[in-house]
Amino acid sequence: MLWIPGVDEIPLSIADARENGVVSVAVKKVGEATTALHSMKAGDVVGVRGPFGNSFTFKRGKVLMVAGGTGTAPLYFLVKRLKPRAERIAFVLGAKTKSELLFMKELREILGKRLVVSTEDGTCGITGLCTTPVEQLMTEEKFDAVYACGPEQMIAKVFELAEKHGVNFEASLERLMRCAIGLCGTCAIGKYRVCMDGPIFGTERLREVKDEFGKIKRDFNGRKIPL
Repeated sequence: MLWIPGVDEIPLSIADARENGVVSVAVKKVGEATTALHSMKAGDVVGVRGPFGNSFTFKRGKVLMVAGGTGTAPLYFLVKRLKPRAERIAFVLGAKTKSELLFMKELREILGKRLVVSTEDGTCGITGLCTTPVEQLMTEEKFDAVYACGPEQMIAKVFELAEKHGVNFEASLERLMRCAIGLCGTCAIGKYRVCMDGPIFGTERLREVKDEFGKIKRDFNGRKIPL
């Protein structure tokens, strides 16, 4: 949880962590807190709580990663840790437009031709939703594990494909988090709280919350609203 003094506190995934103790996050300017953060300068003070929740599990064999928009950040962190362990990694990177493709250059350096890029407006890579090349890859190749992060409706589609092909699946979910310690309930999905029980959810838990997953979330008052 990253606190901008006098403004707000927001949940962010770690994009990188180096041996010298430097930790990086990726922040898109979408609201008051992120706008304030974008206007800060080196040396300005922020607050940090955490880390909270769980993490991805490392799988060996052939791995597929699917990232949409800002959901690329935690998967960029994961791919660097998983690269020495996995037999082979394919990565599908998607966004609405080219300017929203995060870490594309860095991922290309790590993965080479195993990076597939798509944009909804066709400004880079394949034109359309990233789930289209995902479906093609999963049809052509047998994977041992699939990881995903991005818009929840995208994740839900990738999960559907993983279920169809019988592949182990893990996703990092995004929910409104106000407390990060399980008290406020705004991050609830089914019987789980994303801040404590997640943000990483595997196949079994996603099956348990299928009535909400990819369909609804909660607002600041805890009311269920459609995604």
